[in-house]
Amino acid sequence: MQDDAPFDASAAPPALLLVNLGTPAAPTAPAVRRYLSQFLHDYRVVPLTRWLWCPLLHFVILPLRSPKVAHKYAEIWMEGGSPLAVHTAALAAAVGARLPGWRVRHAMRYGEPAVAAVLAELRAQGVRRVRVLPLYPQYSTTTTASVEDAVAAARGELHIETLHDYHVDPGWVAAVADGIRAHWQAHGRGERLLLSFHGIPQRLVQAGDPYAAQCEASAAAIAAALGLAREEIVLTFQSRFGREAWLQPYTQQTLEALARDGVREVDVACPGFAVDCLETLEEIALQNAAAFRAAGGQALRYIPCLNAAPAHADALAALARAAEGWA
Repeated sequence: MQDDAPFDASAAPPALLLVNLGTPAAPTAPAVRRYLSQFLHDYRVVPLTRWLWCPLLHFVILPLRSPKVAHKYAEIWMEGGSPLAVHTAALAAAVGARLPGWRVRHAMRYGEPAVAAVLAELRAQGVRRVRVLPLYPQYSTTTTASVEDAVAAARGELHIETLHDYHVDPGWVAAVADGIRAHWQAHGRGERLLLSFHGIPQRLVQAGDPYAAQCEASAAAIAAALGLAREEIVLTFQSRFGREAWLQPYTQQTLEALARDGVREVDVACPGFAVDCLETLEEIALQNAAAFRAAGGQALRYIPCLNAAPAHADALAALARAAEGWA
């Protein structure tokens, strides 16, 4: 994806592109349908034969899912847009404030602002060297590799370097641990700390995707930063889609089992997500919290993502400047 010349941060002007997954433009069925169509057309996400998948997607899945997902977005929509859009823009601004002389922008893999459009804007401004930081601490072919695909298709003459992961970066780990501690100080500490990561199909891990191992490494690093034994943290996976086996244990099933075992208060953080979004605010803080209570628990306390917190912006700015880890 890149030429052989080393990245030179003194070249004028260097740029950093933060890339997140994406979001619908509005909490409506048509907007959600457009977004899901682009997302679920990505072969990295659904690697099925197109002649089989496309009719199923357009005539069954999108008509059924779009209104339901739009309702979920409406429950968490913010004045400035979806939480993911609002928080990603704020994070990019915070990182930019820490990188004087850099052009710091954000883009979405699906939806707007599109990767191709932002790269074109940077080229028009005279930028020739861009570091791309996908906002996925843990690498997966379904996420980071998909960003690389989009960047490769739109790079033109730009020199591009991509950070593949930062799942055990000390600055990022410290920011996550500090966020958990701050939540405990403000709200008390539950009986269990659960870290919920987005799931992927088990077959991808069996084929060599490093995501599961990197989630485990992140959990171990966060535990150490909190002064906890690894066994004191419960690691689970959420957001399963379809019927095939995904990474386990599943978050909701684990929460229900904890409640049945007598756990009354649980703290849940989602360190695989850079900013809060549908999967954290609706799936965990609303849907999974209700399931936990229905199974006998009393309180699921969701610990917000790092979003645009100063420690998060510091960590990402440090990664942007780093000599190692870019390819």
